[in-house]
Amino acid sequence: MSSGHHTTVARPRGMSVLLTTAILTTLSLTGSGMAAAAPGNHAPLAPGHLTVDDQSRPLEVEGAPQFGWQPRDPDSGESQSAYEIVVTRAATASAAAQQVWDSGKVTSADEAYVPYGGPALADGTSYTWTVRTWDRAGAASKWAAPASFDTGITDAEWKASWIRRTTGEKDDYTLARKEFTTGASQVVRARLYLSAYQQYQAYINGKLVDRGPAYAYTDEGYYQATDVTQDVKAGGANAIGVLYHWYGPGQGRPSDESGMLARLVVDHADGSQEVVLSDGTWQVTRGPWLTQSYRNSDGRDYRESVDGRLAQAQEGWTSPGFDDSSWQAPQVVGVHPSGVFTHLQAQQIRLDYQTVHPVKVTTLADGSAVADFGRIIPAMPRLTFAQGVSGRTVSLNAGYLLAADGSVSTSNHDNQSTNLSYSYTEHDGAQTFQAYTYEGFRYLQISGAGEPLDASSIAAVVQHVAEDPDRAATFTSSDPTLNQVDDLLQRSALYDTQEQFLDTPTREKGQFLGDSVDISRALMAGSGDRNQTAKAIKEFAESQKRYWPDGRLNAVYPNGDGKRDIPDYTEMYPGWVWDYYLNSGDRSLVADTYQVSLNVADYVRRYIDPATGLVTKLAGGSGSYANGIIDWPNRYGYDTATTARTTVNILAVDVLRSTAKQAEVIGRPQAEIDALRADADKLSAAITSKLRRADGIYTDGLEADGSQSAHASQIANAYALAFGIAPDDTVGDIAEYIAQLKLQMSPMTANWLLTALHAAGRDDQVLARLTDATSLGWANILAQGGTFTWESWEAPQTGDSLSHGWGATALVDLQQAMLGVTLTSPGGRTLSIAPPRDTALTHAAGTVWTQSGTVAVHWTTGGHGTTVTVDIPDNTTATVAVPVTGEKAPHAVGAGPDGADGPRLEGIHDGVAVYTVGSGHSAFTPGQ
Repeated sequence: MSSGHHTTVARPRGMSVLLTTAILTTLSLTGSGMAAAAPGNHAPLAPGHLTVDDQSRPLEVEGAPQFGWQPRDPDSGESQSAYEIVVTRAATASAAAQQVWDSGKVTSADEAYVPYGGPALADGTSYTWTVRTWDRAGAASKWAAPASFDTGITDAEWKASWIRRTTGEKDDYTLARKEFTTGASQVVRARLYLSAYQQYQAYINGKLVDRGPAYAYTDEGYYQATDVTQDVKAGGANAIGVLYHWYGPGQGRPSDESGMLARLVVDHADGSQEVVLSDGTWQVTRGPWLTQSYRNSDGRDYRESVDGRLAQAQEGWTSPGFDDSSWQAPQVVGVHPSGVFTHLQAQQIRLDYQTVHPVKVTTLADGSAVADFGRIIPAMPRLTFAQGVSGRTVSLNAGYLLAADGSVSTSNHDNQSTNLSYSYTEHDGAQTFQAYTYEGFRYLQISGAGEPLDASSIAAVVQHVAEDPDRAATFTSSDPTLNQVDDLLQRSALYDTQEQFLDTPTREKGQFLGDSVDISRALMAGSGDRNQTAKAIKEFAESQKRYWPDGRLNAVYPNGDGKRDIPDYTEMYPGWVWDYYLNSGDRSLVADTYQVSLNVADYVRRYIDPATGLVTKLAGGSGSYANGIIDWPNRYGYDTATTARTTVNILAVDVLRSTAKQAEVIGRPQAEIDALRADADKLSAAITSKLRRADGIYTDGLEADGSQSAHASQIANAYALAFGIAPDDTVGDIAEYIAQLKLQMSPMTANWLLTALHAAGRDDQVLARLTDATSLGWANILAQGGTFTWESWEAPQTGDSLSHGWGATALVDLQQAMLGVTLTSPGGRTLSIAPPRDTALTHAAGTVWTQSGTVAVHWTTGGHGTTVTVDIPDNTTATVAVPVTGEKAPHAVGAGPDGADGPRLEGIHDGVAVYTVGSGHSAFTPGQ
């Protein structure tokens, strides 16, 4: 994180040297700031896991880079006391490497999102960087192995023209190509910069080198940069080909216009350079897709029908020498920025693609093959035919469920009212069909193939946001059902994260704000994601600027239906920003979006009724969402006639508190911070004063006449505990009240029930809700054969989505309550580790990734007491709460804080011994 105070010791800029390694050698020999290790102390190892903007090798860094690393030290209980960063412009054929910035020795424990402080970096340029650290005793590490990054390009740098095929087609698949010749000198660096609305695949000399989405408004567009150094051939003909797909407005897609923009820069060893730009010299033609109807009226994907004969005629179009004489010149919109295409920004996320084969293939009586992929996947079907016959049409039906006769169900009820069919017309001989756009499905039926198909010839290309496997969380316990739930939650969050967060990969595919908050929290916990969350937070911030001067945010963004809000989705935003900061330590995003959160705070403030002190009829929403969605799709009896709703008011308290915390982080005036907190306290007091029954249970709100609602929902009371509204002396009674109701909150909000129960010390009920297969909940999804979290607990009966990632947020609660790991400061620099008490679990083990590294916990409990072992990354401290019997302290060995000799006992209270530990391995066993 980069929010702490630090001191910089200035260093002179270094001299030019030929190689980065020479710079490192020079630095290591100068002894600048080097301190000998103190007696008994070992110098730190070279830092590892270097990142820029939380990416290992970004190619389009915009603005000042933010550096990250993980300190490494052979000693336990260690922390970083200082760092030094050196950034070097990479050598080129015409210029030696040049050091551009040396931070000097900076006294700081910061290790993530550390801002660059040197002169402006050149656009479209390669840089290397390294870092070293000092431990708490002042010993310096060796320099880290250099890492690299490229800067992106500005709008003015493109020099390329937006082009497109002239067509009135609403589902536009266009092939665009350009041949070019390179010099004979070796290619030492080549970068392809590309943007296309709304999807594209890019090829160099017949090889697929990049795929990208651009679901954004044309004044907020995205581009990607790709390293194609190994793909461009020196001394001859080359070809670049782009297949782009534009299919108009839909959920997650604004209308705007189609277009493609490309810039390829090729550098040679002799100092020469070629730049290939999209312009009127390119050739374009229609792809082999046939006109089809919408799959549904929400997401507005079109059905895919491909003519393999046309595809065969176009074979080789991405390679040099292809005859494109029948193609046409493109329509040239103009040199970027031009027309509606006014701004591009770097795409900070990438997608991952994995080809999988079915776990089972069944042949029906009519010869159709039915493939079962074992779980719901977001994927593109892929079929290989050995004996194609020209003109023969093969029909495909994907789906979520099987019909009674074993065929794939095509009913609207089972498939989110979505037509999941495809068709492919063969040419003669061997061939492969692969769909272009992903859909969610489990089963795939192939009819009319005319040849037997098995698992080797049937596949699906699974698509989701790329994840770093080193960051993936792990979990196992004594309860097999809990283990299966953990797997369900992690997979659902990952599969529901594509080019943007989704409600579902089938019906709508839109980035809804409430869904995004839920899935984001699960993805940060389960996959260590930061960039997808940052991207979405920025996008919703843009929605406020585009549509909502009163402080609201769009309910879906980007989107084809424009201005549209849901009030309590808007209320979720400031708390989401804070969750991101807690996970990442990225202060810059807090600063960049603070005004957006403050606008949300002012929005809810305007609807506080002076007579009651409560937020009343919070403006926004329409139909079922008017004045707030509350919960969805089942509200379990919540009194929607209330005008001062308890849920809306509690979320408003969180808005004010989260905004105040952000204000404090970025150094806003104290008066502003105090005013936000004072308003939060007043609203909290009004909620407790006016919305509780005499027994302390919270009702659903106030009716229009000022009377209390007669209904006391689970969600109102869970919120009161989860958001810290309920007075301490009522927590136990409220927890018992909501526990007796089991689960009467939809997957959208059910995580707050778990948060509430955990906060009240009822981990036994957290475990029950996660593992009870006989009543509503996650285990019941598994018991009914589900493989993805659902839109509602009743989805099989109601026809709601069987692939809705918002239920995955429970992963955060599982990690906190069942494994026992909670982040307590930004970036996870401090942790709380507290295994559950009084549950049926006998052991659990797992890992959670933080910016400092991986935290590992293993605990067991039985007749002889509780044993806990923890592994804490360098530069991190943790409190460990070990259940004990009586006042006998456990036997503790391992890492003390700040080099102390062993874990430090802070005290024994209420059957728990609390220790503070530093980095390294610590173990606690029952005292004898």
